[in-house]
Amino acid sequence: MTARERDVLAHALGSETDLEVAETANRGHAAAIACRAMRNGTDVVVALGGDGTVNEVINGLLTDGVHPGVPALGVVPAGSTNVFVRALGIPNNPIEATGALLEGLRTGTRRSVSMGLADDRYFCFAAGLGFDAQVVHGVERKRRQGRRSTHVLYTRVGVAEYFTADRRHPRLRVELPDGTQLEDVFFAIVANADPWTYLGNRPLRPTPEVTFDTGLAVYARRRMGVIGMLYSLAQLSGNRPRIGNRGAHVVNNLDRLTLVADEPLPFQLDGDALDFREKVTFRSVPDAVQVVGVPGEIP
Repeated sequence: MTARERDVLAHALGSETDLEVAETANRGHAAAIACRAMRNGTDVVVALGGDGTVNEVINGLLTDGVHPGVPALGVVPAGSTNVFVRALGIPNNPIEATGALLEGLRTGTRRSVSMGLADDRYFCFAAGLGFDAQVVHGVERKRRQGRRSTHVLYTRVGVAEYFTADRRHPRLRVELPDGTQLEDVFFAIVANADPWTYLGNRPLRPTPEVTFDTGLAVYARRRMGVIGMLYSLAQLSGNRPRIGNRGAHVVNNLDRLTLVADEPLPFQLDGDALDFREKVTFRSVPDAVQVVGVPGEIP
């Protein structure tokens, strides 16, 4: 998005609201701005950016936890994938999303959505420990070298990381609330929304039953063979995913769960590469944030 396009969107929002614009300068700045807005009693905070920016804003809004003074959230997508807005049914085009946001502000349309909490950090749609996070970390290294984050880059890094990964020795287990343990797991995705991500316009849906109204879901991969992985990717894509139980465990509607690794593994939240972790505890947080401009029926 160009500076001129940002100015046009800001003008459109400013024509309908009492608007204050703040531009982020570094990582963590969006969270600090959102936290200040929350503590100042702001009614709505709008995030203009990709999933990483939205994640920061939500964590800033929820600095003091879920409470009646948390501002509503508006999102204008400007990232490469924009999983959160697409999962909510908000237009992926920034101009159209701005129109939906303005209509939501005019009519007072707001929808409460759940969030996931990984240890002490909230996430909108998905977190991962192991291989999927390893891909995110690989893309982040490429970005620091000046590469743009694109679907082609994710695919290339994913293929490279797959063929250098240890695909024989699973190092993860999943601990469920009822005491069940899912052993011999290579990587795990904890989802707060469906889909997990997109390849272009094609969704990948390892946990199609999870919604912003349910608990969390986990997809715990237990086989990493080439043919099995390719077959699973084909089965999980599109509008009618077919979820089997041969290559992965899938458990839905969890209020909490814990991932435990034999050694520190890459960790990611909403596509943001974080530090390596040996243990992460997840919790579902219902009705955490109200989002403005969401259509009445989420696809």
